[in-house]
Amino acid sequence: MEELVFVDRRKTNCAKWDALDQIFGKADLHAMWVADMDIKSPACVRKALQDYVSMGAFGYYSVPDSYYQAFIGWEERHHGFSPQKEWLRFAPGVIAAFNWGVQAFSNAGDAVIVLTPVYYPFLNAVEDNGRKLVTSDLVNENGSYSIDFDDFEKKILENAVKLFILCSPHNPVGRVWKREELSALFEICKKHDVMIISDEIHQDLTFGGHENVPSFTVGDYNDRMICLTAPSKTFNLAGCQNSFIIIPDEKIRARWDQYTKGLGMGGNSFGYVAAEAAYRDGDDWYDAMRAHIEANYQYVRDRIREDLPGVVISPLEGTYLLWLDLRYYADPAKTKDLLIKKCSLAPDLGEWFGGERFAGFARFNLATSRENVEKGMNLLTRIKD
Repeated sequence: MEELVFVDRRKTNCAKWDALDQIFGKADLHAMWVADMDIKSPACVRKALQDYVSMGAFGYYSVPDSYYQAFIGWEERHHGFSPQKEWLRFAPGVIAAFNWGVQAFSNAGDAVIVLTPVYYPFLNAVEDNGRKLVTSDLVNENGSYSIDFDDFEKKILENAVKLFILCSPHNPVGRVWKREELSALFEICKKHDVMIISDEIHQDLTFGGHENVPSFTVGDYNDRMICLTAPSKTFNLAGCQNSFIIIPDEKIRARWDQYTKGLGMGGNSFGYVAAEAAYRDGDDWYDAMRAHIEANYQYVRDRIREDLPGVVISPLEGTYLLWLDLRYYADPAKTKDLLIKKCSLAPDLGEWFGGERFAGFARFNLATSRENVEKGMNLLTRIKD
């Protein structure tokens, strides 16, 4: 396996480390937020970009067939899924993609449903585009989360929901949805004519024997679904702004193409070069990265059991983001101040993922060095004092 190289990203215009003051009100915090890595991207990616920079001319880029084949090959090797080249479309990141999807597949005032707590840009995408946000809370049983299918269907009926944005694997609670869970969700959507946007950006990040189930392998729901993924989470390439939209259905592709045609949006050459190299040659680095994340998770789980037994930790089935219930040690209304002022920590705060009912929770990023994780845990223990 390729050896991982950790990097200190302070003073590099890094949002995670250099934007702490504007987000949390203090600059001298230990950053455990933002879903990117303090790990250099694979050597194959760095070499491909170095070669491209050495060429020295950065004009208009013609996307090669090898870019698509690298992604298709990755999907076949790691997910048993064989998307066809003509199904693939581009967006500069999945956040842009699901915002475009909201605009392309719903109208102003339409209701859009999400499963909460959920990645907060989902919430913004609904409300910022003038749609009605409908939430169905996941059922929390001592940190293990499941879907309330009755509530999900009830909310769809009550609000005449037109669109469902799915997070699979689920951020922040770390669930890797089982095939039968996805099938039940999709059947409800089919029954009530609900369009589905499935964000599968964390598809490569599964642990403990859990396997990602690509939504298009669940059943025949092509006529109401698009899927989104990207190399950004897997290979630490978010700054390259390159993602894939998978659309098997010809009519849905035509609708997507008609919408995006008006945007005049293309990708940048650096993103294409990086993505192709990662998907083609990044397997060894990927294996090392997953082993490191899983070891960090086991370390945090053991530390919490020993030093903070009142913290409820959600099992990490997928993503590299750990969801912690801190309410045993902290009043939910005071958790933010305790984490920032007393613990000197900057995690993603629970209320960001769906409102004040998730205050008292926090999301911790494990895609960093063991040294950073240990420091984060040492600081977190202050919460009980």
